Amino acid sequence: MKRTVRYLAAAAIAALAAPALATNGMRMIGFSPTQNAMGGTGVGATLDSGAVLTNPAGITEMGHRFDASLTWFDPAVTYTATSADPGFPVAADGVEYTSNRGGSIIPNIGYVLPISEGLYFGLGAFGVGGMGVDYDPGLYGGATLTSYMNLRVAPAIAWKVNDQFSVGLTLNASAAQMEYDVASGFGQVPHDTATSFGFGYTIGLKFHPSNTVAIGIAYESKSDFQDFEFTIPGHNTPFGPVPGGTDTLAFDQPPVISAGIAWQALPSLLLAFDVQEIQWNQVMGADAPAYTNDTRLTGAMPFNMSWSSQMVYKVGVQFAVTEAIKLRAGYNYGKNPLDPSRAFENIAFPAVAESHVTAGLGWDITPAWGLQVGGMYSPKATVTGSNAAEQFIGAYETSMSQYSVDVGVSWKI
Repeated sequence: MKRTVRYLAAAAIAALAAPALATNGMRMIGFSPTQNAMGGTGVGATLDSGAVLTNPAGITEMGHRFDASLTWFDPAVTYTATSADPGFPVAADGVEYTSNRGGSIIPNIGYVLPISEGLYFGLGAFGVGGMGVDYDPGLYGGATLTSYMNLRVAPAIAWKVNDQFSVGLTLNASAAQMEYDVASGFGQVPHDTATSFGFGYTIGLKFHPSNTVAIGIAYESKSDFQDFEFTIPGHNTPFGPVPGGTDTLAFDQPPVISAGIAWQALPSLLLAFDVQEIQWNQVMGADAPAYTNDTRLTGAMPFNMSWSSQMVYKVGVQFAVTEAIKLRAGYNYGKNPLDPSRAFENIAFPAVAESHVTAGLGWDITPAWGLQVGGMYSPKATVTGSNAAEQFIGAYETSMSQYSVDVGVSWKI
């Protein structure tokens, strides 16, 4: 079973056209057109099988169904930097660079099956997130290319205890790929694509205090990954030759705590609100992610992302124009987790997006088949700072805007 899950995850992640520059840190705001159209809500409001990932207790409200969608995600990313010492240039001072990385196709698939009275099985494959840039040579005498992408295969089980209370458990089997080619002027050589597999779980609860109100709580554990392994040849650095070897990078995904409430204010009007803490500091905090090998043999420069924990707030609304057509809108905000003093890391991994405006619609073409459409726009956000003492960057600015379009089908079997 474990081998099958790994093969499925690796095949699915290979289908991604390019790494997404994700929106809440390096994580997508939602995992279906419906969730994305409603600001990423999905913990208290359960509207499709994306609940397998966000709150597995909610799949007890789904019946027998299948959902599949594709997201086109397209960021626009730029940076400028100046050298701290004109006699020691590390940047093309004042030149604005635009990432050559194109948009990404992100798949999401979910399935829910009632097993017996009150017992439900779910299975999903979701593009959870990623990040990456591809800048022309300029910083530290070379190109700045980074790429990380993460796809999750998630089987789930849920039990409807009674009409008010449900509980669910999802096992998170993930595949991630990473590569980077940065700081060649300091002797760092390309780290070609490496794949790692990780595992974790999500526990969810769903409570209905009344017929019109639902409350959800979910805890997603840290996903523990194998170390990424990069083969490094012997080469020269400004600090002397190194013999080469294998760089092993410990890079996990963070715990996530979520709570949400949904209110059926009118028969035609649903309101949803989620709050979420993504604990980036546990996996991308000070001196992380971390090499576990002796980097004196490979010349690798240490990471120090210094990301903080991130609070995310999500609001969504759904209005039924007719029995078959529903309009959706939402807003998502999470202050970026970056440390402005980490100049190089913020240029190479610019997770700067904060505000996201969303909209979409659902159309039940037949009682069984439905079409779901969503869209997101995140206006330009910017981080500025400097790191003269350690990274020789006197000043920098990195900016990003982004949009996405989701199209999917739902089948009530």
